[in-house]
Amino acid sequence: MVREALTGSRIRERRVMAGQKQADLARQIGISASYLNLIEHNRRRIGGKLLLNIAAALGVEPQALTEGAEAALIATLREAAMDAGLTGPDASRADEFAGRFPGWADVLAGTRRRIAALEQTVEALTDRLAHDPHLAASMHELLTTAAAIRSTASILAETKTLQPEWRDRFHANINEDSRRLSDSAQALVAYLDSDPEASETASSPQEEVEAFLTSHGFHFDALENGNYVAEVVEALIIQAPQLQSLAAQHIATAVLHQVGRDAARLSISDLRAAVAEVGSDPVTLARNLRQPVVRVLRRLAALPEHGAGLVVCDRSGTVIFRKSIEAFTVPRHGACCPLWPLFSALGQHGAVVAGRVSQMGPAQAQFDCFAASEAIGAPSYNTPPLVQAVMLLVPAPMDSATAQLVGSTCRICPHDDCGARREPSILANGV
Repeated sequence: MVREALTGSRIRERRVMAGQKQADLARQIGISASYLNLIEHNRRRIGGKLLLNIAAALGVEPQALTEGAEAALIATLREAAMDAGLTGPDASRADEFAGRFPGWADVLAGTRRRIAALEQTVEALTDRLAHDPHLAASMHELLTTAAAIRSTASILAETKTLQPEWRDRFHANINEDSRRLSDSAQALVAYLDSDPEASETASSPQEEVEAFLTSHGFHFDALENGNYVAEVVEALIIQAPQLQSLAAQHIATAVLHQVGRDAARLSISDLRAAVAEVGSDPVTLARNLRQPVVRVLRRLAALPEHGAGLVVCDRSGTVIFRKSIEAFTVPRHGACCPLWPLFSALGQHGAVVAGRVSQMGPAQAQFDCFAASEAIGAPSYNTPPLVQAVMLLVPAPMDSATAQLVGSTCRICPHDDCGARREPSILANGV
């Protein structure tokens, strides 16, 4: 038994019936709007874990989105077999197992779902521990205060000849530090217990910009078809409720101007026609369209049906733009993995770096990466050009044993033997 080929169409029908926007549903289940668009048009297969997340978000049973009552069960069994590394004839007998032993199949599928939920929780907590600056500052305050109390108590316990006035001072210090420790602990617990969805305000200007771009599906009709003028950009910024800070408005303005310039020189309709004629290889498209490769990479990321992610960094290696894609994590705080093709392109100006990568983690998905860099700003004498690198991420089938293993950031990367490691990982027992 196989899952119905029109599962994506049923998801779209249920979403429309519920009155949800595509971008809102995608944000709720943790994937990009472009990837959800591909699912709804039956252009991407949907796994059991993602199916369950979508069903929960839409408030329906998973079976309502599939062919029959056993479809979600069989999909979960197949994912469990894949995770366990089961190969050979047994790996393809999930249908038979579910038919002959439905009770045991339910138990196994339920266990698989619980494990997946726990993995999600651990991954979220690990990412939060690694990247949340507020949490890091709170933990530092707690540890510093605890160390001060420990030091003062040690002096009181080990020094038998302390004068009464000094003993009183140390007691006062312990009292003050204990009160500060209690207040810090209460504040930390309140912060951890707070619902991250309770506030719509993003915690950084970059997150405000990402929320703004996601709400538009990274596509702006107002800037396409030769409509790019400064007044249109200003109107989009003013009408964006996600852009609360001046920093976010500044970043979004630069992004929209870049979109407008790209749209003026390479329209979406021309790009679609070229893709239909010669395929989606960026270098081939750049030759046929007589466009810079970097512009082609940005415009491919703007095609909803392409389902691609995009990362842009400046000459310092700082990520200044991201279009998220499922199963590839771009850290919000801290440095990214230096093994990404994005950073290779910075040192090879004019070259196009291509390769297949797999980011280590529970998903273990593979991506075809295309990266190139370009000089920005006007040239001048005896001055090194400012350079930006762009990397397009396209989902690839899991059929390559030669995909380069990369991480997201050293702090949560389990690859102990990596020569590019900058700091130890908080994950024990690396691969």
